[in-house]
Amino acid sequence: MDELISLGKITVPLVISGLIFYSKSLISMFFLGHLGKIELAGGSLAIGFANITGYSVMKGLATGMEPICCQAFGAKKWTVLSETFKQTLCLLFLGAIPIIVLWLNMEPILLLIGQDKTITLVAKVFLTYSIPELLAQALLSPLRIFLRAQSLNLPFTISATWAMILHLPINYFLAIYLDLGVKGVALASACNTLNINLALLVYLFFTETTIKPWDGQMLTNSYRDWHSLVSLMIPSVASVCLEWWWYEIMVVLCGLINNPETNMAAIGILIQTTGLLYVFPHSLSASLSMRIGQELGAEAPAQARQTTITGLIIAMVCGILAFTFTIAVKDVWGKLYTCEPEVLALTSVVLPILGFCELGNCPQTAACGILIGSARPNLGACINFCSFYLVGLPVSIFAAFGLKMGFLGLWFGLAAAQVTCVCMMICTLVFTDWKHQAKRAKELTQATRDHNNDLEANLLS
Repeated sequence: MDELISLGKITVPLVISGLIFYSKSLISMFFLGHLGKIELAGGSLAIGFANITGYSVMKGLATGMEPICCQAFGAKKWTVLSETFKQTLCLLFLGAIPIIVLWLNMEPILLLIGQDKTITLVAKVFLTYSIPELLAQALLSPLRIFLRAQSLNLPFTISATWAMILHLPINYFLAIYLDLGVKGVALASACNTLNINLALLVYLFFTETTIKPWDGQMLTNSYRDWHSLVSLMIPSVASVCLEWWWYEIMVVLCGLINNPETNMAAIGILIQTTGLLYVFPHSLSASLSMRIGQELGAEAPAQARQTTITGLIIAMVCGILAFTFTIAVKDVWGKLYTCEPEVLALTSVVLPILGFCELGNCPQTAACGILIGSARPNLGACINFCSFYLVGLPVSIFAAFGLKMGFLGLWFGLAAAQVTCVCMMICTLVFTDWKHQAKRAKELTQATRDHNNDLEANLLS
C-alpha cells in the first residue's frame, strides 16, 4: 500500500501535466479540421512524418539520460545530473541538423511512396514551419527528464498550464486572424513549447533548492563519460523510434488505401485519441522509471522489485478502463473533430479495436519505463522490433491489402503487435535479477563520473 501511495503521488501530477500537454495537439487538430478536410489530412501526414523522423529521435536521445540521472540522484551523485544534461543537450542539437535538412526536402519522398500530391503540398508547408518546434523540443525533452529525476514534477505542470492558456489565443491569432492557415497552426505549436521552456528556465534560475543544469564544468572531455551516455542513447532511440515509427507507418499506408483523404483524416483523429489514452500509462511509465532508477541507485533491489509488481498491476487496470472508454464513446468521439460522415463512420468502427490494443499497450508501456529505469533500453528495443515489425507490420499489410480489409486491417496488426509486446515484456521482468541490476546501477554512476567530492553543497545553492 505504501508503494501504491508513493507511485500515486508521482503519477497523478504527471497525468495532469500529460493531459495539459495533450490538449496542445487537440487544439492543433481542431484548427486544422476547421481549416478544411485537405488541411486536416495534410496536417496529419506532416505530424506523422515529423514524429517518424524528428520528435521520436529527440525523445529517444533524451531518454538515454534518464537512467543515469535517476540512478545518480538515488546515489546522491549530484554532478552527474548536470553534466549528463549538458552532454544530452549538445547531442540533441547536433542531431537536429540532419533532421531539418530532411524536413526541407520531404516532398519528393512522400510523392515517391505514393502519397496524394495535394495532401503532400499542405504537409510540406506545415513541416517547414514546424522546424522551430523541433529545436524547442531539443531543449524541453532533456530539461523535463532532468527535473523529473529530482522528483520535481510540479514546475512542468505549472509551466504547461501557463503555456496552454496562451495556446488557444495564439492559434486563433496566427491561423485565423492573420490568415496564415496551416503555417499559423505549426508556429503556434512551436510557441507553446518555447513558452514551457522559458517558464522552466525561469524556475531553475530563481529556485534555491534544486540542482542547476548549468552547474559544474561546461562539457567533460572524458571518453568514458560520453561513452556511458551514448551507449544508452542508441538503444533508447531504437526503442522509442521503433514503436513510434510503426504507428506513423500506418499513416503512410493509409495513403495507399482507397479514399486516402477519408483514411488520413480518420487516422489523424484515432492517433490523437491514442495520444490521449497514452497519457495515463506513459505517466505511470515515467514514474516507474524514476522510482526504479532511484531505488537501484540507492542499492535497494527488493524495493525496486516491489515497485515493478505494483506498477504492472496499476497498468493492467488502466488498460481495462481505456478499453471501456473507447466502447462507450465510439459513436460520439469523432464529432469532436469533424462533421464528415465518412470519417465519423470509420472512426466509430475502429475505436473498439483501438481500445482492445490498450489492454496490451498500458502494461507494456509501464514495463518499458521499468527497463529504462534499470538501464536496459537494449531489451526494450529488441522487444519492440520483434513485436511491431516481425509480427504487427506483416499482419497489418496482409489484413489491409491481402484480405482486402483496408483501413480496418491496419488496426488488427496493431492488436497483434501489442499482445506480442506485452507478453515479452512481462516475461523479461519476471526473470529479472534485481540484485544484479543494483550492482549495474552502481557501476553506471561510477563510470559516468567518479568524483570524490560529489556531494558538494554548491550544486544545491
